[in-house]
Amino acid sequence: MSDLPVRVPIGPEFDLHSFAPRDIPSVVAEYIDAAAAAGLREVRVIHGRGRGVQRGIVQAALERHPRVLEFRDDTASHLGATLARLSDS
Repeated sequence: MSDLPVRVPIGPEFDLHSFAPRDIPSVVAEYIDAAAAAGLREVRVIHGRGRGVQRGIVQAALERHPRVLEFRDDTASHLGATLARLSDS
């Protein structure tokens, strides 16, 4: 395994299934910064379904992020996801 950074394409949807729970807060913060810089104004963060632990971690990170205007559960997603609206500055 390499210690080199991995480039992840920035799009309107980001799946966190491959990340360790301890990394979720920093990964979400970096994704939100990159998504806003790319001009995205709404994103979907897929955290999965289950007991709600990942959802809580994701939503706590979104709550603290200055570029997140609001967020809500994506009730249409069968994957377990949160939608976030981002500011343009």
